[in-house]
Amino acid sequence: MTSIIKLTAVSGVQEESALCYLLQVDEFRFLLDCGWDENFSMDIIDAMKRYVHQVDAVLLSHPDPIHLGALPYAVGKLGLNCTIYATIPVYKMGQMFMYDLYQVQYCKLRLKSRSNSEDFTLFTLDDVDSAFDKIQQLKYSQIVNLKGKGHGLSITPLPAGHMIGGTIWKIVKDGEEEIVYAVDFNHKREIHLNGCTLESISRPSLLITDSFNAAYVQPRRKQRDEQLLSE
Repeated sequence: MTSIIKLTAVSGVQEESALCYLLQVDEFRFLLDCGWDENFSMDIIDAMKRYVHQVDAVLLSHPDPIHLGALPYAVGKLGLNCTIYATIPVYKMGQMFMYDLYQVQYCKLRLKSRSNSEDFTLFTLDDVDSAFDKIQQLKYSQIVNLKGKGHGLSITPLPAGHMIGGTIWKIVKDGEEEIVYAVDFNHKREIHLNGCTLESISRPSLLITDSFNAAYVQPRRKQRDEQLLSE
């Protein structure tokens, strides 16, 4: 049976902007990443407010703030209340990223306004903990069959090859229609990471990806290693 699939870019259509997309498969809505930029632009939050109470599940692809930085705000201030899926490394490193981000912003404000004792209030460490408590940690290639409104849908995290825990998400409807969310992936094997896994993906109905490095010509590994050792 053919599904109704809609994709809305909440953020992430500009160069180097935070990533956040709303994917609707029939009546089920995924939030694909929940990023925030380094300036904490409220435009991203204002766009997210329109959809946050429609979200049934969140899929996180990478642990850095540009992919999950707005998650504590969305949970603590906007009331996002659904299961969040991420690999174990994305959960652990993402939490550390957000702890560090909070401490850096807190210290910056304190240094700027010593007399006023101004605090960083966009989110708290409790908001970080509340957000990450909602995360269901998965291993690569672990298939999760969704229930309720998501009956007939399954999600599977696959290695993206870009960061430890980085994920390509495969979403399958009724074992037939396949949707792939693949951003910031690397198909080459590196010293510390294998390349992304594409063998289990074949002719998806919808591929959601980026073109950030489309024009970048990657040097050979030998050349990169020599350059690294010479610096």
